[in-house]
Amino acid sequence: MSLTELIAGVEDHQKTLTVFNAGESVVDDLRERFADRNVRVLPERTESGRPGEFITLSDGEEVVAAASLDSFTETLSDGERYITRDSSPYRSILDHLDETMFTSWSIERMVAASREIEDRAWRVGYGSLHAGFQTLSTLQGELDLYERLGETDVSVHAYAVPDTEPPESSAFTLHLERSQEIADSWFVVFDGGGDPRQKCALLAEEREPREFYGFWTYDESTVDWIIDYLESTYGYLEQ
Repeated sequence: MSLTELIAGVEDHQKTLTVFNAGESVVDDLRERFADRNVRVLPERTESGRPGEFITLSDGEEVVAAASLDSFTETLSDGERYITRDSSPYRSILDHLDETMFTSWSIERMVAASREIEDRAWRVGYGSLHAGFQTLSTLQGELDLYERLGETDVSVHAYAVPDTEPPESSAFTLHLERSQEIADSWFVVFDGGGDPRQKCALLAEEREPREFYGFWTYDESTVDWIIDYLESTYGYLEQ
């Protein structure tokens, strides 16, 4: 299985967010909020209208999580988050939205999500971080950040197609590959530094010019698979 096939597998696995006993405007608002995710948002009513407004998340026929609508929308109003683990009232919903697709993300949104993972690696201070930049010229713009990360106890690996001269030396391992997969893929993957709760990954491919389709996750087995795949598939040129 390749990175592209992994993305396609997640894309084919759509979840359903059902909104109970809420007004049409609430359902429309949630549809808009999840418009770039691989999640269906459906309205539903209980016969009695009780126990009030709530939501469920279903995977196929199985309901995997539920939360009150107020707690869910209140935290959403605080601003969109990408890679987080906290004690928010709707944590169980996010747990089951691991590996949820996003569509048509801009470079700005990809950078914001990438920074979440890079910051986590920086805070943990050890472990390994793998990042795919598509091209070496893109990596050039991030050299200062990745040099600083590479000077910590985090083992940093950067992957890129060589379209310019590589740096003479670096504090991280540089994997130069003339691979279409590397040219198309944007990824940032952190192994958690020995703490499974800190594992997280962002994986996407550029299907249209500067628009990215993919997913993020902090599922341990998915993070491990991506790292194992990168390590077994791509060698390195510079260190």
